[in-house]
Parts: sequence; C-alpha cells; structure tokens
Amino acid sequence: QVQLAESGGGLVQPGGSLRLSCVASGNIFILNAVGWFRQAPGKQRELVAQITTRGNTTYADSVKGRFTISRDGADRTVGLQMNSLKPEDTAVYYCNAAVMGHWGDFWGPGTQVTVSS
Repeated sequence: QVQLAESGGGLVQPGGSLRLSCVASGNIFILNAVGWFRQAPGKQRELVAQITTRGNTTYADSVKGRFTISRDGADRTVGLQMNSLKPEDTAVYYCNAAVMGHWGDFWGPGTQVTVSS
C-alpha cells in the first residue's frame, strides 16, 4: 500500500510564493506518476500538475509558467513550487499517485492554500 502526506500550505498575498511537499511511504515502486490536484469550494477537484517516474511533467493551462513540479531527494518527495499566486489559486491541494496508468485512491488529507490580501 502507498500513503501520501501533503504539507506546506498557508496564507499568502497575491503575487507571492509557496512550496508544497508530498511525501510518499510504502510500496512506492509500483507508482507511475505523482500528481498535485486542487479543489476550491463549490468546484470539482482538478489536476494541476503531474510528474512521471521518467521525469516528464504536465501542467494545467491555468498554472503553466507559474507552478513547477519536481522530485526531491530520494524520490519519496514530490514538490510543487507555486509562484505569482493569484486569488483563484485558493483551494485545498492534494497529491495522489498513479498505478498502471490510472490515478489511485491514495489521497492525503490535503493542505489549504489561501491567496488573499
């Protein structure tokens, strides 16, 4: 089994930056990719960025050029660097992992990101 835990959220002013971390434990060798998702109040959860085991990355159009996903250290941590934050980036951010090309049910508790002046 795989467990994921997010950290790094908080309150930041528009234009500011935050870095989120997703730490994986358990049988991480079955994972194909790790992704960051977010869910704002009243909206569906959406995929923000993902990184595969080969290091290939993809981003939602709304965050391209502002967010960067990366693997840190010994591949058990996936970071999301968020720059030039906007109020519309306010959401609970979650990480999840894919096995055999499909997103699993490895949701962590999430971390709140609030962008407000």
